[in-house]
Amino acid sequence: MRYNQVKDLIEWAAGFHARMARQYSEAADDAENERLEMAFNYLASRELKMKTGLEDLFHDGSDHSEVLELWFDDSSDFPQPPELDHLAEQTITGTIEDAMRTATSSHQRLQALYEHRAARAKIEPEEEFFNALAQGHNSEIRNIMASMEELQGV
Repeated sequence: MRYNQVKDLIEWAAGFHARMARQYSEAADDAENERLEMAFNYLASRELKMKTGLEDLFHDGSDHSEVLELWFDDSSDFPQPPELDHLAEQTITGTIEDAMRTATSSHQRLQALYEHRAARAKIEPEEEFFNALAQGHNSEIRNIMASMEELQGV
């Protein structure tokens, strides 16, 4: 589909976070040690928080409806959604470093997607909306890295 509404992209992103949370939860169930289980459970909880945050945009009473209802031309010139879908379908295993790499990669790709949409925004509220989402993922990357590094030191 070439033309989409912003709300469709946000719903897709919330679904992506839900799929990643399931992947991390499954990885925690199969973890070889307690520290790795804790890392995967932490990542699952962060993904659920991101999912809830996106879903709240539809119900938080703020004036995002103008932006959420906007249409945009998706000429498939940005690769993040297929790459992220592929990432969410992979089985996640390995070390804490692997988990951190997967988490930061997915957030960096979402950040790039939001930055792409901000750069192509037709109105200022749309640009601000996507820039805020991109900044949120940048912050999330820093939080994940700090928490995972702390967990490695335990």
